[in-house]
Amino acid sequence: MPKISYFSGIKIVMYYNDHNPPHFHVIYNGIYTRMEIDNGSYMKGNEQLPKAKENT
Repeated sequence: MPKISYFSGIKIVMYYNDHNPPHFHVIYNGIYTRMEIDNGSYMKGNEQLPKAKENT
């Protein structure tokens, strides 16, 4: 899994040739979610990060 960034315990990863829409994976404290690159919104059906970590 190609790690793009790691900060405040949050790991950002992207997979080569992954499905659309363009997105990245966020891993934090047992939470695995995906966020769209174009608008920064959570992709449907995923758990959200704690509010304190959204603004890190």
